[in-house]
Amino acid sequence: MSGGDGSRLAAYDAVVYDLDGTLVELAVDWDAVADAVLDVYAAHALIPPTEDLWGLLGAADEYGIRGEVEEAIAGHERSGARDSTRLPLADRLAARSEAHSADGPAADGGRDAPHPPAGVCSLNCEDACRIAVETHDLGDALVADAIVGRDTVGSHKPDPESLLAAIERLGAAPEDALFVGDSRTDAVAAERGGVDFAWVSDLLAE
Repeated sequence: MSGGDGSRLAAYDAVVYDLDGTLVELAVDWDAVADAVLDVYAAHALIPPTEDLWGLLGAADEYGIRGEVEEAIAGHERSGARDSTRLPLADRLAARSEAHSADGPAADGGRDAPHPPAGVCSLNCEDACRIAVETHDLGDALVADAIVGRDTVGSHKPDPESLLAAIERLGAAPEDALFVGDSRTDAVAAERGGVDFAWVSDLLAE
C-alpha cells in the first residue's frame, strides 16, 4: 500500500496494539517466570498439569492459587517493563502523535495522516503495560482507559473479551477497529472478536 501505514490506520475508528513484541520488548526471562510459577505449585505440594507458563496460569484457579501465580508472573513483568526497549512501531506512533499535537492533522493522507484513538490489549498484566507506557513516554499517543492487560477484565487473549473491552473504551465498534500484533495469539483474538488484524512486521514494511 502506498502512502505508508498512516493511510491504512486512518481508515479505522480505533487501533489497538499488543504490547510486548509490538510496541516494546519487555526485559523478561520467560523461562525464569515459568520456574517461579512452578515454585508456587511446589510450595503447595501440587503437581503442575503442564510446564507451559500460560497453561499453569490457566490451571491456577482450579488449584486455588491464582493470586500467587499471578503475582509471580506480574512481578517479573513489572520489572521487565521498567527495563524494556521501545520498538520501531512505538517510535512511529509517538512521532505521529507529537506531530499532530504540534501541527494538527496532515492533509495528504500519507504516513503522517491522523492516527485514530489508540489503546493496548496485552497478555501482560495491566500494571506492566502502564509502566511500559510511562517508561517510553507513550501516554500522549494512547487513551489511558483503553490500556487493557490480562487481569483487567477477567479473561485474556486469545479470548477476545480484553480486545473488545479496549475497543469499546475507545468508543468504536469491533468492525471499525484494527488490532496490531506480533503473535498467533493476537491474530486468533482478533478473528474471534470480528476485528481486522495487522501484523506489526507488515505495518513497518509499508
